[in-house]
Amino acid sequence: MGKKKRKLPRPRLDFCHDVRREATHSLVISPPNQPQEADHREKLFPPVVMTASQSDSLVVLFGATAGAYGAKLGSDERELILLVWQVVDLHSKKVGTLHKSLVKADNLDLSDQCREVSGLTPEGLDKAEPLDRVLQQFCQLVSSDLKVLGKSSYTLCSDGQLLIRQVLHPEASKKNFVLSDCFYSFYDLRKEFHTCYPSSAAVKDQTIKTMAEYLGLGTDEAEEDFGVWQVKTMVAIIFTMLSESCSHLFTEPENVKHKYETGPCSKSETVSSETVIRARGLPWQSSDQDIARFFKGLNIAKGGVALCLNAQGRRNGEALVRFVNSEQRDLALERHKHHMGSRYIEVYKATGEEFLRIAGGTSNEVAQFLSKENQVIIRMRGLPFTATQEDVLGFLGSECPVTGGKEGLLFVKYPDGRPTGDAFVLFSCEEYAQNALKKHKEILGKRYIELFRSTAAEVQQVLNRYMSTPLIPTLPAPIIPVIPSPYTIATGSIRDCVRLRGLPYTAGVDDILEFMGDATGDIKPHGIHMVFNQQGRPSGDAFIQMKSADKAYTVAQKCHKKMMKDRYVEVFQCSGEEMNFVLMGGTLNRSGLSPPPCKLPCLSPPAYATFQAAAVIPAEAAIYQPQALLPATRTPQASAAAPQTVTYYPAQAAQLYMNYTTYYPSPPVSPTTVGYLTAPPGAVAAAATATHTPILPQPGALVRMQGLPYNTGIKEILSFFQGYQYAPDDYNGLIQLSDQARSMLQAPKEWVCL
Repeated sequence: MGKKKRKLPRPRLDFCHDVRREATHSLVISPPNQPQEADHREKLFPPVVMTASQSDSLVVLFGATAGAYGAKLGSDERELILLVWQVVDLHSKKVGTLHKSLVKADNLDLSDQCREVSGLTPEGLDKAEPLDRVLQQFCQLVSSDLKVLGKSSYTLCSDGQLLIRQVLHPEASKKNFVLSDCFYSFYDLRKEFHTCYPSSAAVKDQTIKTMAEYLGLGTDEAEEDFGVWQVKTMVAIIFTMLSESCSHLFTEPENVKHKYETGPCSKSETVSSETVIRARGLPWQSSDQDIARFFKGLNIAKGGVALCLNAQGRRNGEALVRFVNSEQRDLALERHKHHMGSRYIEVYKATGEEFLRIAGGTSNEVAQFLSKENQVIIRMRGLPFTATQEDVLGFLGSECPVTGGKEGLLFVKYPDGRPTGDAFVLFSCEEYAQNALKKHKEILGKRYIELFRSTAAEVQQVLNRYMSTPLIPTLPAPIIPVIPSPYTIATGSIRDCVRLRGLPYTAGVDDILEFMGDATGDIKPHGIHMVFNQQGRPSGDAFIQMKSADKAYTVAQKCHKKMMKDRYVEVFQCSGEEMNFVLMGGTLNRSGLSPPPCKLPCLSPPAYATFQAAAVIPAEAAIYQPQALLPATRTPQASAAAPQTVTYYPAQAAQLYMNYTTYYPSPPVSPTTVGYLTAPPGAVAAAATATHTPILPQPGALVRMQGLPYNTGIKEILSFFQGYQYAPDDYNGLIQLSDQARSMLQAPKEWVCL
């Protein structure tokens, strides 16, 4: 900088001082007349922490852990082993006693970097006090120094954010003791320095040494103990910033939230992707408060914890967490593979869209329910369908009163108003919530009720899932399974198909057509097959039927490892037989073909853009039925007027998705529903006249039950469906199946009911 370095000045003292080692393993620089008896130090002087405009003193604080040092401080979960501090009077520019205290860690295995930089040894730390005792002494000694200086308030000042946010708060949380209020507000010297000297290095690149060099302050690390020279240098930097040439004011301290605030999130909000992370590997019973505790010291946005649910509506061990700014998010990423109990938690970047998809909601009823702030949310699961608000309030009892009485209850219902057996309850304090959780698996009516901690985001997810698709829709007309007869899934050994592997999960049919380019014209009608996994999500695979083996070979050579969006896609030539194996749930890899793990297909067969009223529908088509309810169907008039066009994939109004199962987030889990097409009455009659294949005589739908106990009988199944209308007769005899089709439907532990 062209400035002449000057020797670092000694902190200004208005009294003579001596240095002596005490049995408490603290280096104390104090005036000779100040009493040092143990009973004097044990007398507590509660510190008064005020806002920046009221605070008239700083406590310059420095610390070190048994592991990483510098920019990685706290990233390895190592414990604190050293604290050094000194009080600075901002008005008179006087300083108090300089204290250095060793801290006894539970694990005294010091890293090589720690040994080299600090010069500390396990033997010396073994005689020190634990962290909670050291912090208690810290508060007492700071209060004593303030009294000597005639001051009443102070704010901490540290070199950066890491010591407070990444070391002290997480360690105190793990050791189950509460930090003093003074540790929830502090000044970041690096930020204050950059504000005072804008031309200096960026905040993230600042260190105590670089700040001193910028001001021309000479530092001699060899003259002082580790930690002491850092505090002395920080004090000298502060005095320079307070000089008449700068007249810097400490007015905007950093704040650490005392507790996580719950609250709703609307899908209309804008969430920056620079503030969201994904935590993976969480214990299934963890709540939003547990996650907030894992990130203790970092400021999570209000309602910023969203526990993710799996396809069955149960927690999958992941959560999306939204922080107040990108700086807090970056600190959270440093806690990758830190531990929650005995489990390590993985922390990755996520996007704002992902957070809104999980936590966002649009229901006014939910927004009103969650508008009561600072409430503990409990989820009740397995309620009788006839349960009323009075029944739930009576079940909870007077020892756990619900906030607002009936207004603190939210029953989850299907779009048609039927209850799902789920409800959410608000409690005003942790004590009431704990009393409610003690009723877990107690009986209400004839059912046991499960109670779990919940979050505002989980309320949104559950309501969104239930309101999105009805479990059993109202059918306007009789239904029949439909697989158009002119088309059959390809078979044989002719290699006139290609397999696309590694597709982006967001890829659709239009993307595949664009990817194929000029070869699109060589695709057979309805020849694109998207493969979905058992959860109904895209697997990244697709099969395409070409008009000839030569066309398939040309496409495989031309498009292999061609880019689609940001991924390259592998293209292989294959036969219809190989494609059929994957269609039916098998696998195709370098080892060859593997048979299907279950006997129902996992890929959608193609559908047609028009409905053929007089089509002959084989009974074997039942084995190809999809498992997702269709959103809409076409009328016969519209179908008749539709032009004949080449269709590579089903039209949007009549798409079939094999094994694209609709799940619901609460037990009893709904049976997997079998898809269908609504047929006009005339078409049903025509089909009945044209063939001798029996059809369903009344409205109804097939459901498939999985996971039944081996000793389950008809009586137990009928009892399970109590309250629903089902066909009184056994229609299995009405459906003519070949031996192959019948064997595929009669898998172990699976029932096909009418």
